[in-house]
Amino acid sequence: MVRYGMLINLNKCIGCDACTVACKVANSTPQGVLWNKVAKTEYGTFPDVTKVFFPRPCMHCDDPACVSVCPTGASHKRADGIVLVDYDRCIGCKYCIAACPYAVRTFVKDLHSNFSGPSPAVVEELGFAKLESGVVQKCTFCYTRVDQGLQPACVQTCPGEARTFGDLADPASDISKQISQLKAVQILPELGTNPSVYYVPPSKGQILFKK
Repeated sequence: MVRYGMLINLNKCIGCDACTVACKVANSTPQGVLWNKVAKTEYGTFPDVTKVFFPRPCMHCDDPACVSVCPTGASHKRADGIVLVDYDRCIGCKYCIAACPYAVRTFVKDLHSNFSGPSPAVVEELGFAKLESGVVQKCTFCYTRVDQGLQPACVQTCPGEARTFGDLADPASDISKQISQLKAVQILPELGTNPSVYYVPPSKGQILFKK
């Protein structure tokens, strides 16, 4: 059984936000909605200060808290481990937002264009037709691309090759080997959600996740 996951090497991420832009274009997210944020973190004491860029997509947990609290079944996990939101079943109760310990979900009240003028803009019409207002949105691992044998947009676009996508259930897969060799870690593993996104810690110091 396939279980898709992602590895993000924080030593390779340069904070260019190409992943954020690629995600927004590929998924036609409305104004103010980012499924793939990159947090900027500084630590240390001058002059020994280090800046780390910390991408935060949906963790696509093996035991997702968002799914267990959803009253309609809108939040659900596919057999391959990808966690999705069915817009037709989402009632906008925001229970999943409250339950998610990684703060990666967004309630979209209205679909506003990213451009001035009529909403949606001509270039957004096709993408917006697949979205709904009054629902919760989040990273989908670009499942429509994955189903076609393609990589998620953020992985394909990353100029530093900081991201690796693949099958966590296959010990011979590239992602599984890298997780083992580079001693990658999960965020907040003590919660028992078993995130499918792993991080290679920065070579200097550590990042403490803050919701």
